[in-house]
Amino acid sequence: MAINVLVVDDSGFFRRRLTEILGSDPRIKVVGTANNGQEAIDKTLALKPDVITMDYEMPLMDGITAVRAIMQRCPTPVLMFSSLTHEGARVTLDALDAGAVDYLPKNFEDISRNVEKVKTLLCEKVLTVANGGRHMRRSAAAHVRAERLPLRSEAPTRTVETSAVERLPAPKRKAYKLVAIGTSTGGPVALQRVLTQLPANFPTPIVLIQHMPAAFTGAFAERLDKLCKIRVKEAEDGDILRPGLALLAPGGKQMMIDTRGAVKILPGDERLNYKPSVDLTFGSAAKSFQDKVLAVVLTGMGADGREGARLLKQSGSQVWAQDEASSVIYGMPMAIAKANLADAIFSLDDIGRHLTEVCQ
Repeated sequence: MAINVLVVDDSGFFRRRLTEILGSDPRIKVVGTANNGQEAIDKTLALKPDVITMDYEMPLMDGITAVRAIMQRCPTPVLMFSSLTHEGARVTLDALDAGAVDYLPKNFEDISRNVEKVKTLLCEKVLTVANGGRHMRRSAAAHVRAERLPLRSEAPTRTVETSAVERLPAPKRKAYKLVAIGTSTGGPVALQRVLTQLPANFPTPIVLIQHMPAAFTGAFAERLDKLCKIRVKEAEDGDILRPGLALLAPGGKQMMIDTRGAVKILPGDERLNYKPSVDLTFGSAAKSFQDKVLAVVLTGMGADGREGARLLKQSGSQVWAQDEASSVIYGMPMAIAKANLADAIFSLDDIGRHLTEVCQ
């Protein structure tokens, strides 16, 4: 059965091109288009699409307002289009806050010149968003009660497998030298949910690896810093790990950690799919701190983090994974669980509390 998509954009050109690109994939069917936020709400209620692609700047009602209304009335996975600017990053983060699931850069030149590349990226993103729709709808519905994060939501129902893991003895308190958290799709909201639970005097340095474009990570770090009791900043070469400080890997680059606790920021390697890569940061942490790392893998597409987690486990460190029920996309945490690398599997809303309990 084809995935039904509603395309929302005030540009006739963009609507036509997206409709053509998505319609060229037999797995996808564009069931309607809209040119403003109010029309998007009306057509969502009428057509019940599986996925909505949404622009931000539109007449009558902008995309963020439309996303909030859709999540209240008919929660549906939304893929936002955004510009690769600081302002575009801010708007995109607001859209994720409102309930959007993921985003793609809106680049008219790519749409015109690199049709095959755009087709592959867009169609696979839409299919992934649709396949995770059950979790996305649950996650989206949890966002609507607050205008800003940290968000409050009811704890999702745990699976039998998750409950079984959580009944195991809790990880022992330990003087970890580092907490390393890796995530991708759904990560901006997930990280906010975890980090806002940590006290200002959280004793362990933290590094964050979020798949995100270079133009976005600075704005995201600023947002986290305003919301959290701990300090959060975009990592720079030479930064030193400190208690109560979380360093966010810059987009388009790689973040490594040496034995002195200093951060090294390296150019992104074009041979690697992810820039930043969770595997690379986890691997460097394993080499530098051996059994003194607590790694957490949150919601995300793919399996980045699995091999780095394997190295951490071989060094004696602990690895946690987010459970399926609370994940927007159960890809990265599932890869950890299926490889038997998880020492514990927790619901998203429990992770911050457990971090505070075990780090000393």
